[in-house]
Amino acid sequence: MAQEQEIKYFVRIGTTDLDGTKSVRVALTGIKGVGRHTSTVISRMAKVDEYAKLGLLDEDSVNRIRAAVEKYSGSIPMWMANRPKDLYTGETKHLVGGDVALTRDEDINTMRKIRCYRGIRHETGQKVRGQRTKSTGRTGMTVGVSKKKEGGQ
Repeated sequence: MAQEQEIKYFVRIGTTDLDGTKSVRVALTGIKGVGRHTSTVISRMAKVDEYAKLGLLDEDSVNRIRAAVEKYSGSIPMWMANRPKDLYTGETKHLVGGDVALTRDEDINTMRKIRCYRGIRHETGQKVRGQRTKSTGRTGMTVGVSKKKEGGQ
């Protein structure tokens, strides 16, 4: 009988532990900044079967996936990047991992500093993207409607 291969339940790619029981294209979406389309492109760049379980891959395939994640930003067209025009450098980037949250926080702080409309909305904790606020997004103490007592004074 054929010997069953041992599955690795956690596979480390970048700074993220991925689930080894899932297929490559689904497991790669566990990395911040990598969605379904991006994971498919990365698995094809690494020449790995995207439907194979990540935990059953040999170390060479996992290393190819790691390399593909690292060089993904430089090998895609501008419309596929999650940061098509960086605020400071003006270059196209695709941020992955912890860089996504750091850059987002940095952008929000910049908006607060320059006192733009979105920055002020972020500061006050209100909706930023034009949603309605008359009936939703209420925080803090909400005062309900109170009825008058009938009969009594």
